[in-house]
Amino acid sequence: MAKVQESSNNRLLSLDFYRGVTMFLLIAEFSHLFTYMVAPEFEGTIVHAIGEQFHHMEWEGMHFWDLIQPFFMFIVGVAMPLSFHKRIARGDTYNQVFKHALKRAFLMLVLGWALYCIDPGKIVFRFQNVLAQLSVTYILAFIILKRPVAVQIAFSVFLILISEALYRFFPLEGFNHAFLPGENFGAWFNILISGKEDGGHWAMFNAIPTAAHTIWGVLAGQLMMGNKTDKRKLQILLVTGVLGLIIGFGLSPFTPIIKRISTSTFVFASGGWSILALALCYWLIDMRKYQKGVLFFAIVGMNPLFIYLFAHVGGADLIRKIVLPFSNAIFAGMGEVYAMLILSIIVLFFLWYLCYWLYKKRIYIKI
Repeated sequence: MAKVQESSNNRLLSLDFYRGVTMFLLIAEFSHLFTYMVAPEFEGTIVHAIGEQFHHMEWEGMHFWDLIQPFFMFIVGVAMPLSFHKRIARGDTYNQVFKHALKRAFLMLVLGWALYCIDPGKIVFRFQNVLAQLSVTYILAFIILKRPVAVQIAFSVFLILISEALYRFFPLEGFNHAFLPGENFGAWFNILISGKEDGGHWAMFNAIPTAAHTIWGVLAGQLMMGNKTDKRKLQILLVTGVLGLIIGFGLSPFTPIIKRISTSTFVFASGGWSILALALCYWLIDMRKYQKGVLFFAIVGMNPLFIYLFAHVGGADLIRKIVLPFSNAIFAGMGEVYAMLILSIIVLFFLWYLCYWLYKKRIYIKI
């Protein structure tokens, strides 16, 4: 399933940094850092205000944390043309690359599904997490990867509009409220696939509209590989990113921005932020060559699948149990919440250090 590969010297450092920051924040969630930041003891402080941004919106609206999955799906898209170009350059045929893409999508789907079976200790059919969703967006983006830009854009918009139409017009008795939790097309689809609605109202069908994020990432990756000047590339990223925000927030009075069912406005707005985040990284790291401290995050971005799975299946909790007695001995006098906050930071550091150790050993675990 997994293999160890040598690192390439020809990397887009801004992409590694972008991916690294995203993964660093994902594993920070498993350290419980954000949970303690919103403890009642921090009410009214900047710690609490920042902590709130690292929790999903209950329903309508957008917090920063709602952008993490779109960021990751977009980043995978950016890397796709870069990766496949290398495979073709070393002699792989298109059919070989296509088989690799199918295998990778299948493994992501299986891994994403398997994560839901761990806690109950039995087989359940749920596909809402980032890996399972990404398996669908990845293969959809690959199918049209060689098509003209206009075709890729049109296909991404088509997927968004299909989703919008299903939520608004699909005739479903008992599920005819387009944007109410538990009473919409996404809830019906969850019940159809798994037999029950998700407790947090996360829709499995989200993989269809959010495929736009991965497709837009592919377009950004193709832009990065093109012959345009750095300045022109940055201009295109900025214009398209702002356009996504204008469409998403501009249409929000008609279609609310809801991450849990990935409404059309959410896809456009979060896609706009994803593109602008890439533009910032590209300008700062690849154009301005400001690379001091970049490696700290980039090394996490070089082993994203491994560290996500390791933290998810109990690696973070194991580190927490090992460190807890020593942390309590040193910091318990500060108060429980402060001690737990420091413990979460220590756990996060050890997760980061594991990525650093893999980087120093030149081990890159991929599928």
